[in-house]
Amino acid sequence: MFGIGTQEILIIALIILLLFGGKKIPELMRGLGKGVKSFKEEMNDLEGKSDKQDAPEKQENDGVSKE
Repeated sequence: MFGIGTQEILIIALIILLLFGGKKIPELMRGLGKGVKSFKEEMNDLEGKSDKQDAPEKQENDGVSKE
């Protein structure tokens, strides 16, 4: 799509290395990883809450239909 090859990726990586330095890059990646992990945990919590909210309605309907 963009036509980015190996040479372009290496040049971009070199520029990032020069801008941030070798010591700062692991800190940036660690922060990015923590952010992604936090985002996934929140998404799982939201899905769990919506499942719990749906479950009582299904149980109530099952109880009514059996009577």
